Amino acid sequence: MPETYPPTLAAAQARIAAVRPAAYARTRNALDGAVTGLSPYITHGLVTLTDVLAGVAAHHPLDMQHKFVFELGWRAYFRHVWQHRGDGILQSLHPGLLADEAYASVLPADIRQACTGVPVVDQAVRTLYATGMLHNHARMWLASYVVHVRKVHWRAGADWLYGHLLDGDLASNHLSWQWVAGTGSRKPYLFNADNVARYAPAAWHSPGSVIDTSYEALERMALQPRRAGLKPGGNPAVPEPPLSAAPPDGLGLTAPDAAAVRDGDVWLVHPWNLGRLPADLPADTRVIGLFVADFHQAWPWSDGRWRFVGQRMAELAAPCWYGNAKAIGAALQGARSVRSIAEPHLAPWLAGWADCAAAPALFASVDRRCDSFSNWWGRASRGLVTAADLLAASPAPSW
Repeated sequence: MPETYPPTLAAAQARIAAVRPAAYARTRNALDGAVTGLSPYITHGLVTLTDVLAGVAAHHPLDMQHKFVFELGWRAYFRHVWQHRGDGILQSLHPGLLADEAYASVLPADIRQACTGVPVVDQAVRTLYATGMLHNHARMWLASYVVHVRKVHWRAGADWLYGHLLDGDLASNHLSWQWVAGTGSRKPYLFNADNVARYAPAAWHSPGSVIDTSYEALERMALQPRRAGLKPGGNPAVPEPPLSAAPPDGLGLTAPDAAAVRDGDVWLVHPWNLGRLPADLPADTRVIGLFVADFHQAWPWSDGRWRFVGQRMAELAAPCWYGNAKAIGAALQGARSVRSIAEPHLAPWLAGWADCAAAPALFASVDRRCDSFSNWWGRASRGLVTAADLLAASPAPSW
């Protein structure tokens, strides 16, 4: 994973420079298509959506209806929904095909261990564990199988997937699962073996499996309040990598220390603002990295994600703290001032410790809650219609 996604600003810049939006629009649904691989860097704030769009638009003609821009909009839209619904995104936004109670609350072991006997599912899980990443189309296939074939509640699947993703974002991940489940969209997402054969390599093809059927049959299956009959799996089980609420050894994290910030001006670096430090930060500012144990106890991470974030944070801040919210708050009380970037993952605590600036936004702020992407898009994208407009609206990349 470190070789594929080095936790550096240079790696993020190189991926932006490599984006070919025309090829992306044409091939992005294929597992070997021209996807960008930028999501871990965007999730953790090494680059912003404005950085990405400005970098791409500087070399390629784009307008607001380009598929690349449209997909950036989906990420921003999911954050919009989170802003207005808060923890409500962790519950079904509206009823799906069946009542929530019709679905199992625990993800079965054969899915976790990649031994369902359905190649597309087992390959997806193996890829997830090996890389910490998964193509968006594969995420949709996996979620659809979990919810509509195996009758497992979307929340159980979303929580599990989030823990193993290098780019896990509660808004994008959980609302995407709701979109597939039909609790956050007008209809559920279904797929079959023909769809897999069209977009995936041969090892993923699933002839003769439970998904090798018509969409009409899949719809009937999704409406049945019982799990589909399954053929015994033939693949050997894969151990699920552990998730941890505490950092692995070797990251050099320390406990919160009031003496390190007493009477000083502090800038907090957290796991979602790992880009360059503000250019106007005074030289004597004390830059402190921060991991909040309370968050990770609820949302543990894989070893790979801990190391990705920890290595980048160490480049920006010294010391880097790991501690519970009470200890962090007490340590920061003696500082003269504390500033940071707002972040919904840390909403229960961060605003109480620091004066938080808003994260840079590419799209216009939409105060009114929009329950459909099209409604939000019409408001948020207003005025950005040409490549020149995009560049004007997107500040120069912050590197």
